[in-house]
Amino acid sequence: MKKYLNLASALIASLKPKSQSPAIDSYGQSTLTDEQQQALMEWLFASLMGVGYFGKAHLIWDNGQDREQEIFTALMRNEPIFLYRQGARPTPSVEGYGWRLLGEHPSLRVYELVAEVERE
Repeated sequence: MKKYLNLASALIASLKPKSQSPAIDSYGQSTLTDEQQQALMEWLFASLMGVGYFGKAHLIWDNGQDREQEIFTALMRNEPIFLYRQGARPTPSVEGYGWRLLGEHPSLRVYELVAEVERE
């Protein structure tokens, strides 16, 4: 039942107009200092702008909590979603998708959600 509610919520969100200005929504609590968070956000903004993306993106501070609704919403709106791993491993994503490590970030804790076929 929860999966259907998440899907319905994501479907409704997909109908809303997309943001034309850069923004990053974040979910969860970070264990980083304010300075470290600032540096990560700046890096993420620069990376997105470097590939010509100027819309909304999503960042999950991974604390093991289920973030299926946020993931579905971002997927339905075709917006990039990232995860900052705070534990030993990233929390599993939704079926058919996985987390791809972004080795460009020096922490080696930043992941991007990609379709399973892209990961192979």
